[in-house]
Amino acid sequence: MPHSYVSNLVHYIFSTKERFPFIDQELEVRLWPYMGGIARENGMKALAIGGTNDHVHALLSLPATLSVAKAVQLIKGGSSKWIHDQFGQYRKFAWQEGYGAFSVSASQAKSVINYIENQKKHHRKRLSNLLRRVPSDKSLGYFHAVRCADER
Repeated sequence: MPHSYVSNLVHYIFSTKERFPFIDQELEVRLWPYMGGIARENGMKALAIGGTNDHVHALLSLPATLSVAKAVQLIKGGSSKWIHDQFGQYRKFAWQEGYGAFSVSASQAKSVINYIENQKKHHRKRLSNLLRRVPSDKSLGYFHAVRCADER
């Protein structure tokens, strides 16, 4: 059998250094497409890229010749360099070390894409639920909500 077929869908998650909320609307509208371009230039297919102000989710289809680790290194390294070159106000920008990478079956790709595309809504709902459960003491409640959000 001379032909090979590889389906290597990987859901990546990585955050900004110290979960600092660097990714504002101005950066986001340019960053997600730029990351897609990095993927394309390196033989990957970006099926979805999204996230919030402090982390990114990306569903990538990797070619057989590219490792999971090398793919995320290319995306994080290339995007970080581009941010520093293009946006002077983000000179302190950095990605956190490490990442999450999870294999996705082809049958679940659409649900993962939907999850990635709805990250902001998902996190708004989660924060709202956290704030409903905090004690009535406002200072303690604020501390608790921030601490819980940081632990996610």
